Amino acid sequence: MSTPTTPETVSTSVLIIGAGGAGLRTSIELARHGIDCLVLGKRPHGDAHTIWAAGGINASLGSLDPEDRWAIHAADTLDEGHFVNDPTAVELLCRRAPDRIRELEEWGMPFDRTDDGTINQRYFGAQSFRRTCFVGDRTGQALMDTLVQKAMDLEVPYRENLYITDLVVENGQAAGAVGVDMDGGRPVAFDADAVVVAAGGHTSLYRRSSSRPDENTGDAQALAFNAGVPLRDMEFVQFHPTGKVTPAAEAGHLVTEAVRGEGGRLYNTEGERFMERYSPDQMELDARDVVARANEQEIREGRGTTNDAVLLDISHRDADFIRERLPRMVEEFAEHGVDITEEPMEVAPTAHYAMGGIEVDFETARTAVDGLYAVGECTAGVHGANRLGGNSLIETIVFGQVAGDHIARTLSPDASPALSDAAVRDHVATQDTLAAAEGDHTPAEITDRLRDVMWKHAGILRNEDGLIDGLRKLQQLRADADNLSVQADRTSRRYERAQNVRFMLTTAETILRGALERAESRGAHARTDYDEKNPAWRQNIRCVPTTEGMEIAFQDPGRPSPSVQQAVDEEHELDYHHLE
Repeated sequence: MSTPTTPETVSTSVLIIGAGGAGLRTSIELARHGIDCLVLGKRPHGDAHTIWAAGGINASLGSLDPEDRWAIHAADTLDEGHFVNDPTAVELLCRRAPDRIRELEEWGMPFDRTDDGTINQRYFGAQSFRRTCFVGDRTGQALMDTLVQKAMDLEVPYRENLYITDLVVENGQAAGAVGVDMDGGRPVAFDADAVVVAAGGHTSLYRRSSSRPDENTGDAQALAFNAGVPLRDMEFVQFHPTGKVTPAAEAGHLVTEAVRGEGGRLYNTEGERFMERYSPDQMELDARDVVARANEQEIREGRGTTNDAVLLDISHRDADFIRERLPRMVEEFAEHGVDITEEPMEVAPTAHYAMGGIEVDFETARTAVDGLYAVGECTAGVHGANRLGGNSLIETIVFGQVAGDHIARTLSPDASPALSDAAVRDHVATQDTLAAAEGDHTPAEITDRLRDVMWKHAGILRNEDGLIDGLRKLQQLRADADNLSVQADRTSRRYERAQNVRFMLTTAETILRGALERAESRGAHARTDYDEKNPAWRQNIRCVPTTEGMEIAFQDPGRPSPSVQQAVDEEHELDYHHLE
């Protein structure tokens, strides 16, 4: 408890909060324009959640299916998102994806190749053609390695192990941020002309998720909301069909969709390939929400394993092929005595990705607060009600480039307010109070209870009574969180988790309220009391910050451009049986 409380002060033109794919790509673009920036990471540099995106990254290159084009990629994205996506965002993503992939290739990303030397592509769920580029099943790691090296080549400065606790807004404009150096425990105040939030999603609000326990805790969404920015589509949380169930320490960790993309099959304990009942045409490569609900249904109806799982089997493929295409999966399961070239894996649904988040203008990455931008999974709009597999990594680099380019062309330091001493003192005082808190409830206890509430009441299947009960329990959690027991140095994981609780409670409320409001089932949002999609709900739900807390508002998502609508009308669809 003896860490210094006098803040360190740092000035930069552009502050980037988040050192994953989105933050790094933004910094690279700024550096190429000669703009001073600083990248902040909550963990050691290069250790970002991006590395966990294993299976691939989308672009309509046509390496194997030359009939593919960007408009069909957009149509697949809209269809998977159930047409509540931002159509401008979708078109920007799919138009620019091929150029961003070729750029990564130029920067040395070691994509797998076809026999003729072009970038190889595989099937991913709900895609009409093979458009997912990959590096075995380590695509996210390869992307991060490439971006980190490029940023180093451009001498982009960064700070690691830095936790941002508050954004600072002066007179309606972003002025910087305040955080904690978790190595020394000292508060740090950042004065910036522009701030970019690129700090990931919020799936660690759930009991079982593909995130590490202290990652993706809703920091970005709560930071922006507390700064006055609306959140959108928060009810849409993607549950990936295939997470690990054992060992307990790895429960929820992702079994990449690449396993199914390379021909993996799902079975129940009665030996049935059950996707034949749920989706006979697209089978295991139907949309993630469809496959996740099928897995959950099999488990709930007693056809799962003793570990409440189903079986994913790729052992019918050649063993050398499996080792070549899925080396990480082979290694990870072998560590626990499972040879996936000969036997199946136990898998169950896991919270995986947040489609909802910070509301932005995708042509600029701007938020409702002047000088504040957001990029990557923390934003809402690209994915609609469900994310197309392979679109997460490409989103980070497409919109990272958009954000960096726009900021570089429009940055006006003269118009930016200085970070006031009073604002810094207030935020540091809040840190001091939290660190010294002597209450009755630990951060770990509140976190565990919150995750149970979210899994039970806002999980794969939802209903009105459960969501109302979830909001009631959340109110009690808020009251208990006001009586936290921390008494910890700001370098400790206990203090970090206490800060996480602040963010998680805010983000959880927006999910529960959005899910209660949306009286239909659409994509990843499945209501057992409204089990059909309602055309009247083809709209976005916005959680708007107010002086009293938040209010709910609605927005029409807009319509696709004629070229994309044409591709939608063509009704392209995956032919799964190419894999048989």
